[in-house]
Amino acid sequence: MVTPSVRPITPERLADELADRIAALPGTPWLRVAVDGAPAACPGALADALCEPLRLRGRPVLRVSAGDFLRPASLRLEYGRQDPDSYYDGWLDSGGLLREVLAPLDPGGSGRVLPSLRDAASDRATRAPYTELPPGGVLLLDGALLLGRWLPFELTVHLALTPGALVRRTPPEEHWTLPAYARYDAEAEPTGSADVVVRADDPRHPALVERPG
Repeated sequence: MVTPSVRPITPERLADELADRIAALPGTPWLRVAVDGAPAACPGALADALCEPLRLRGRPVLRVSAGDFLRPASLRLEYGRQDPDSYYDGWLDSGGLLREVLAPLDPGGSGRVLPSLRDAASDRATRAPYTELPPGGVLLLDGALLLGRWLPFELTVHLALTPGALVRRTPPEEHWTLPAYARYDAEAEPTGSADVVVRADDPRHPALVERPG
């Protein structure tokens, strides 16, 4: 087995290279891109950084965060506020995300997307209006634990952290989530299943994992 190489890259160059890759993708009228990673890896920051480079390449962009598609607290916290298995299996409203965001961007879909469903802090519906993503547009979805759920994406990016970096960069009050990320690595194997893997132990100095062939 050939070991993948790791290429250091600046955050700006990372955004440009990813934007080039996304803009060159063939296929459907819309492109659905997942930027996956634990909160400590800051997937939202990378998704935000991709917006302007994609627009400069003539691609309309819609930003959506999986954190705005969590299940109601009565379901999310059924087994307590710090249950890692519930966090892994039951916090994300995968059905709502599919129905309101991803399925409308299927070939032949309407392109009409709900950018947010629920405010987790208030546990209320956001009542956000639907928005139309023009043909040729790119959905940039950031979030944690997104892979291995059979959600449809044209490109997946995983921000990988070593166990030590994950512990260091996760606030102590959120350390109860760490077993969920260990389970994610073992079951979903994001570093093997994602189309693009970025080592993100230091957000100022990311590195692209380049697979042979």
